[in-house]
Amino acid sequence: MQRIMVPGVMEPVSHYCHVVRAGDLVWVSGIVGMEADGRVPGTTVEQFDLAIEVMDKCLKAAGCGPEQVVKVRVFMTDITERAAINPRRIAYFGAHRPASTLVEVSGLVDPRLTVEIECEAVVE
Repeated sequence: MQRIMVPGVMEPVSHYCHVVRAGDLVWVSGIVGMEADGRVPGTTVEQFDLAIEVMDKCLKAAGCGPEQVVKVRVFMTDITERAAINPRRIAYFGAHRPASTLVEVSGLVDPRLTVEIECEAVVE
């Protein structure tokens, strides 16, 4: 089992690592739209863009990319903003369509945050 801390990515706020790879399986921890220095973009779309960018770094650190994601989970504090992030999600995954869950939550680890994403992948 390989536990990966990705350089330049926000330090975990608890006892976990950014990504874990066990054989051909990869799990990326929940990623929020927060810069490593603690800065949080002002809109959900900007936060989502940053979270996708960080998720991509995590996947690459484990030897895979978006086309190998089998499951993605998105947590939003306001589910009505789904339409605003969906084009970004489509742009990232392209023709690949992983299994997906979208959940509205009452809050995330920092009150400034509005979206979090996590995923699982299989390295082919």
